[in-house]
Amino acid sequence: MKTLHRSTLVVTALAFAALIAGVAQAPPTAPPGAPAGTTGLCNDGSYWTGASKSGACRGHKGVKAWYAASAAAPTSAATPTAPPAAAAPAAAPAPKTKTSTSTSTTPAPGGGPGLVWVNTSTKVYHCPGTKYYGTTKAGAYMTEADAKAKGAHPDAGKPCS
Repeated sequence: MKTLHRSTLVVTALAFAALIAGVAQAPPTAPPGAPAGTTGLCNDGSYWTGASKSGACRGHKGVKAWYAASAAAPTSAATPTAPPAAAAPAAAPAPKTKTSTSTSTTPAPGGGPGLVWVNTSTKVYHCPGTKYYGTTKAGAYMTEADAKAKGAHPDAGKPCS
């Protein structure tokens, strides 16, 4: 019969304890105020309600926190994981109420016939009646000729006139 060294037993016991600790931990819960069925928090502050983490928060700068139980994550018994931090995690930020942070739905006052809206941060100008006319965060109304003189180019390469 083969005898085990004491150090082998200690390493085996530590690896087993780490495995049990990893399996016993429940996933974090969604913060109070999150919509019902929330499974994740996106990096832009919006919530995700899909069942799978794969593809979650696409278009929202990725996943910041995942609240749903993940599929069986591979755990290595040979390399014990670090214990969880003792301090409580910081509260999640409040969700944003707008669907997009770069535009609003109400055009800025002052536009009219013969004027384009120039997004001053991207130097793209938008024609009257288009989606972004007067709605980007930073911008100004001016004539199309003035916009071109200031180095702006038409949205999608289509001039207004």
